[in-house]
Amino acid sequence: MKYQDYYQVLGISRQATADEIKKAYRKLALQYHPDKHKGDKAMEKNFRKFRRPIMY
Repeated sequence: MKYQDYYQVLGISRQATADEIKKAYRKLALQYHPDKHKGDKAMEKNFRKFRRPIMY
């Protein structure tokens, strides 16, 4: 698996606080959530891409 800079994926700096990370994640979650774009596989893929750093 290739390296992915999750700060860049979320659009935040490396010095971001936990609250800034959470805010950036929620903003992207609302934008790309699969329930808002039913059947759109590209949106679902984008959602998974930025969701990964939050899961681990």
